[in-house]
Amino acid sequence: MKPTSFMQLYVFMLAAFVGFQIITRVPPLLHTPLMSATNAISAISLVGSLVAAGSDRGMVSTVLGFVAVTAAMTNVVGGFVITDRMLKMFKHEPTPAKNVKAGAEATPAGSAKDAKASGAP
Repeated sequence: MKPTSFMQLYVFMLAAFVGFQIITRVPPLLHTPLMSATNAISAISLVGSLVAAGSDRGMVSTVLGFVAVTAAMTNVVGGFVITDRMLKMFKHEPTPAKNVKAGAEATPAGSAKDAKASGAP
């Protein structure tokens, strides 16, 4: 194993460990905004896969680039759909206004308005 490969493996393992530690300590209140930001950042992988697909370095590169574009696009769109669904869970439906009579509209029982409604003279 080359020293460069060992160093890359070390950085990958360290990044995986630190990422796991950070994500597990995110409070639920911050999970949705963090997930949305992560989806936006993962769109960078879409740009990279577009570059790989369009580099015209051979058939294998183009096919793998197409697979990468498909996977990255699925990741981005699916992430935003899930984020939208989670945000809808936190929205409250508007409560209908109660029909409360107050002030001049309120009439005491047995008033002239009640007499007219009952048909009394």
